[in-house]
Amino acid sequence: MRYALYPGCTVQSEQYEYEMSVREVLPKLGIQLAELDGAGCCGYLSYRVSSPIGWKYLTARNLALAEALSLDILTLCNNCHLSFSRVANDMEKDDELRKTLSEALTIEGLEYNGRTRALHILEVLHDQIGRAKIAEKIEKPLKGLNLAAHPGCYLFRPTDLKRPDNGKEPKKLDELIRTLGAESSDYPEKLECCGSTISRVQEKASLLMAGSKLKAIKEHGFDGLVTICPHCFRIFDGRQLEMQNLFSDDSIELPVFYYTQLLGLSMGIPPEKLGLELNNSPVEGLIERVLKN
Repeated sequence: MRYALYPGCTVQSEQYEYEMSVREVLPKLGIQLAELDGAGCCGYLSYRVSSPIGWKYLTARNLALAEALSLDILTLCNNCHLSFSRVANDMEKDDELRKTLSEALTIEGLEYNGRTRALHILEVLHDQIGRAKIAEKIEKPLKGLNLAAHPGCYLFRPTDLKRPDNGKEPKKLDELIRTLGAESSDYPEKLECCGSTISRVQEKASLLMAGSKLKAIKEHGFDGLVTICPHCFRIFDGRQLEMQNLFSDDSIELPVFYYTQLLGLSMGIPPEKLGLELNNSPVEGLIERVLKN
């Protein structure tokens, strides 16, 4: 299996640990990663409201670059995946939009005919590689750990588009966590948003949402939180100190991991190659438990 890797702006500008872990684990699972030369921002967060046609052009351009390679796109970002899905769907159904974007793409000698799909890394791991193959690679199972799965809203919303997981009961991330030997049980707050989407305009509300969820997860007895979205990770992993100050509660302290980091650990890959020293949350104790298995 070979895909054009599209990390997305957030991963390439600040969430380096995500890309590091992906580039370590996927080749060991039989995935070849091609570079998408010339790729740019998908435009979802930057232009979706201020310039809808500009947003759709930027997304269509990346799809066209992958189509020129005859490859599907593998994206790590929930927002980017939603952007690819939305624009591909709109171009398929709207002849006028397709004509407008196609004319703009021809200026760069590009074209998009709908042959390239955008797959989220969750789909590649769960649906393409499969749990059985992942299980074969496990050297250090995560025994004795109960980890809360946080898929992130756009993996199962909006429901008018086909999303990587079930809109009413997303469970693929939970199943992938269990494949590593850990427990991952449901909890009432599982589908609640991290607040990242409103963080630029309502920072306090965003931190209240994220802090409330972390408090609940800890009270449910989980050993850590696992996500697969860089925007969710940025909030949950990077801003726990601010949440502690906001809630006047220093117990809001929980290890937060990208799934690919834990996958790499369980495969026997050294922590430094998975970018674990870049995590801001207190992950050291859980890492030690895994390495002792």
